[in-house]
Amino acid sequence: MKTLWMLFGVLLWMGTVEAEDRPPNFIVIFCDDLGYGDLGCFGHPTIATPHLDQMAAEGQRWTQFYVAAPVCTPSRAGLMTGRLPIRSGLCSPKRRVLFPNSAGGIPDSEITIAEALKGAGYATGMVGKWHLGHLPQYLPHRHGFDQWFGVPYSNDMDRNKKGPKGWDAFLDPKYEYWDVPLHRNDEVIERPTDQRTITRRYGDEAVTFIDANQDKPFFLYLAHSMPHVPLFRSDRFVDRSERGFYGDVIEEIDASVGKVLDAVRTRGLSENTVVIFTSDNGPWLEYGDMGGSAGLLRAGKGTTFEGGMRVPTIIWWPGTAKPEVVTDPGATLDLLHTFCSLAGVQLPADRVYDGGDLSARIRGTGASPRNSVFYYRGDVLYAVRSGPWKMHFRSRPRSGAKETIHETPLLYHLEHDPSEKKDLAQKHPEVIERLKKIAATHSTTLKPVENQMEKVLSR
Repeated sequence: MKTLWMLFGVLLWMGTVEAEDRPPNFIVIFCDDLGYGDLGCFGHPTIATPHLDQMAAEGQRWTQFYVAAPVCTPSRAGLMTGRLPIRSGLCSPKRRVLFPNSAGGIPDSEITIAEALKGAGYATGMVGKWHLGHLPQYLPHRHGFDQWFGVPYSNDMDRNKKGPKGWDAFLDPKYEYWDVPLHRNDEVIERPTDQRTITRRYGDEAVTFIDANQDKPFFLYLAHSMPHVPLFRSDRFVDRSERGFYGDVIEEIDASVGKVLDAVRTRGLSENTVVIFTSDNGPWLEYGDMGGSAGLLRAGKGTTFEGGMRVPTIIWWPGTAKPEVVTDPGATLDLLHTFCSLAGVQLPADRVYDGGDLSARIRGTGASPRNSVFYYRGDVLYAVRSGPWKMHFRSRPRSGAKETIHETPLLYHLEHDPSEKKDLAQKHPEVIERLKKIAATHSTTLKPVENQMEKVLSR
């Protein structure tokens, strides 16, 4: 079914490009565990991010932008498919226990951004961390990407016995402590990956891809391994930031963004390239100085409070995206629809999607279509937002903490109280009832997941 749909997409695109100009290029720069408050343009006082600050000044700074989940794999699944991860099975805590390195990967039935755009004649490349399955059948070049240079999962996996036990390895990290493989498609070209230089090398690979494909429409997914712990930075960035080690890492990511944007500018591609910078979830606060900041938002990674799922986001498209601060809600779930709309790609109607088309809001010709956000942790709905109101059925104060089930749900007005400090449930029972109905209606769109790993998981 997916093959037939992609063939139809190619034929449709061939007929479209004869009458229209070349569709825009797309670049998604995705950080790992970057907090809402970690960039200069989002309020950090001592981390210098001049390239991202300029990107925000020339583009749009989205202040209410969400991810599909507060942890890595399900968040990435939502970005790639435009569907909540519960629909693809990439959310189950049981799956994470059985397959800590993500052996159970993205089902073949899912359609990724890369597959959708590849069917429309796009060159598709990925640089960086995948974490949607590390076995051969799940790797990026099996799911629509022409090429991949990067690591299959988080940089703290494959820990060996060379380093000290416990937290000490993260306080003074050496790349030799983790046997993370560096891939070029199917081939492992380096193990352990020298993570001291990985941010720089990711940027170089991204520029190489742009150079090779500048004469055709392209989609580049640049997924940084940092600032997920263990932290690493190259020699040029050691002790550079006032914020210390963590700030060094962010400032090197900023330099990498500058390198990519310069490549787009100098090749005359700026006005036909949409660049989106964001993060997979909030900061890993448990790591203290080695973790980031959620700014004024509550909590961080692993939670369904705003600090876990609202992420710093910049959209840059010179000549089209009017420079402004955008307070409309948006989400990584919306990127598949947005890109397909701009590329003239029609998505199949055989599945439920959880995203919408942001292109009118990016162009300044309309509002964001997103009016709700569903906050999942694993396969459990923890909270729901509609308009300015957010209701928590259950919550955790931090990623590893025990959950609290709220007999009376918590209720916050996020426009007035983005820090989620003042519970208004007693004053607005009618809002609670309305949000419960929204959640109940949403639940009717869910169905049991069917993919290759379910038989294994049920044993």
